[in-house]
Amino acid sequence: MQFFKTPNIDFVSKRKYAYVFSAALILMGIVAVILRGGYNYSIDFKGGTSMIVRFKTPVQTETIRNVLSKIGYGTSEIKQFGNTYEYLIYIEQQKELTASEVAKKVAETFSNTPETKDYEIRQVDTVGPKVGKELRQKAVLAIAISLVIILIYIGYRFEFVFAMGAVIAVFHDVLVVLGFFPILNYEISLKEIAAFLTIVGYSLNDTIVIYDRVRENVKLYRNENLYTILNRSINETLSRTIITALTVFMVCLVLFLFGGEGIKGFSFAMLLGTIVGCYSTVFVATPIAWEYYKKRPSTMELRMLKRKR
Repeated sequence: MQFFKTPNIDFVSKRKYAYVFSAALILMGIVAVILRGGYNYSIDFKGGTSMIVRFKTPVQTETIRNVLSKIGYGTSEIKQFGNTYEYLIYIEQQKELTASEVAKKVAETFSNTPETKDYEIRQVDTVGPKVGKELRQKAVLAIAISLVIILIYIGYRFEFVFAMGAVIAVFHDVLVVLGFFPILNYEISLKEIAAFLTIVGYSLNDTIVIYDRVRENVKLYRNENLYTILNRSINETLSRTIITALTVFMVCLVLFLFGGEGIKGFSFAMLLGTIVGCYSTVFVATPIAWEYYKKRPSTMELRMLKRKR
């Protein structure tokens, strides 16, 4: 299946517009982080207690907040969890109380309030501040290690400058998606870190498809310059890129619309990451190779011409 039978779009010539657009998106995210005073981390990273509470009758979020305010937990994060009967409550780390003591205190307050007296605490979890800090460090380390491995693998399989293009592209994707979290005030938890790593893999897969076509075309069209070959390769894989992106996008859209509050941040990251990954493959990863070679015409003879697959 092809969307374009004979595409002939000069993508590389539009790279500078793409650079400006990407820089604007990243800058917008940085400004949002500054204005918000940082990212909104979940208890996975900042520590605290989470409770899943199911009520026998529908209860409004504001009612729950008013009840928690009686014991000083009015600033807790309250999310509807699946239906109007079930809620996920995040309570910040309490220095003098354990998770079970926090849960007991909340339970007593619910029991003594008519609007919330019919309830069931289904789950209580806690993460200490030290563990949260370690998780945050390990999450950053996981993304950094994945980028280094990508750099080594693509540098070996193709060209080092192509590897740099791929790493810059996936780094760009994560930064853009991450920038929208403070704008929309979405929470960052371990689920969202998993989404970022998935975005890295998805974007990289699209990039490698184009790079592989470049490798084939430099051998088939030895008399053409690299600029033409890069554009040809992007155009030849354009249908595949769009079909793959649309397929993933539709699945993520369903998750975002109907998956519930519990995975809203994850599904949003995947949804936006699909779009940004497709964009960066075409307008960031591949054009970077041209930026390098046009300034160094003596190195235009690609190493991949001399290597087997």
